[in-house]
Amino acid sequence: MTEERFEYSTFPGRYATPAGGALSTGTLLAAIGYAGVGQRDRALAVAVIGLLCIVGAAVWLARRGVLALPLARRGGVNLIATRPPRPPVVWLMAHLDSKSQPVAILVRAAGITVHAVVWAGALLAVTLASPDVTQMLWLALAIAAVASALPIIASVVRDRSPGARDNASGVAAVLIAAAQLESHVPVGVVLTTAEELGLAGARAWVRSRRAGTALNCDTTDDAGVLTAMYTGRRPVRVANACVDAAAALGVPFGVRRLLPGILTDGVALADAGWEAVTLSRGTVATLRRLHRPSDRLDGLSGEGSATAGRVMAVAAARLTRGEGA
Repeated sequence: MTEERFEYSTFPGRYATPAGGALSTGTLLAAIGYAGVGQRDRALAVAVIGLLCIVGAAVWLARRGVLALPLARRGGVNLIATRPPRPPVVWLMAHLDSKSQPVAILVRAAGITVHAVVWAGALLAVTLASPDVTQMLWLALAIAAVASALPIIASVVRDRSPGARDNASGVAAVLIAAAQLESHVPVGVVLTTAEELGLAGARAWVRSRRAGTALNCDTTDDAGVLTAMYTGRRPVRVANACVDAAAALGVPFGVRRLLPGILTDGVALADAGWEAVTLSRGTVATLRRLHRPSDRLDGLSGEGSATAGRVMAVAAARLTRGEGA
């Protein structure tokens, strides 16, 4: 086991989401205000320019700012384990840190989704503005913009969650998988830190490596269907290896895109060109617990971690043999 130290800015992870929610709402309200008094061109300019600036800033903060921004600097440590002499063909990954927020991740994700829908509706209404667009519609859009933004703005970072499911369970699954693999299988293990602060650990780790293959694990509750989640282009080879592994073990399994408003280290991997999925298991009740003080060991037997670990081990072995295409 080796330690890889890195430095990062805590600003994006702590403040980008609530600040972005506030800026987005302010921009949206300004555009709606201009549209409500008949200034369609100005409303459209405010909406388009504001949205481009917000999205551009968000992308830069997420991909580069978290490591480069000279504000609120902090040091972190990723733990790396490999099996010499062969370099790893597949990496098993999980994050070590936890956080809490005043709102559950389910509520935050719902707020982000609804806020995006309100943006789309407002842009459509401004673009097609006509005498038929009544003041009541603009008022309704304004109310929806504020209401959907409240859980986003309230997503400040605290330290009041034990993190049993997110992500002690994922770490346990990775260690179980590594223990089940025979010593000659070329896999590596990386346990990141600062995942909850802008995916800083994962972004620092991939920065110094060529794109490869990884199985990330984030939250494995006892209930629910084990699922491989991905972002960007579907990682067909990795997803197929996981599906085949689950089928061989008789484990119910699914593959889907990552839900809006939810971030995992798999996002950092995909942004860097890696083939990666994030294995997760849970229910709506699980999402209500995450990032909350209720994310304790109560009612968590570890069966979910054991199941995920077995699937990860078989999938990793298949990938190292070139299967899954």
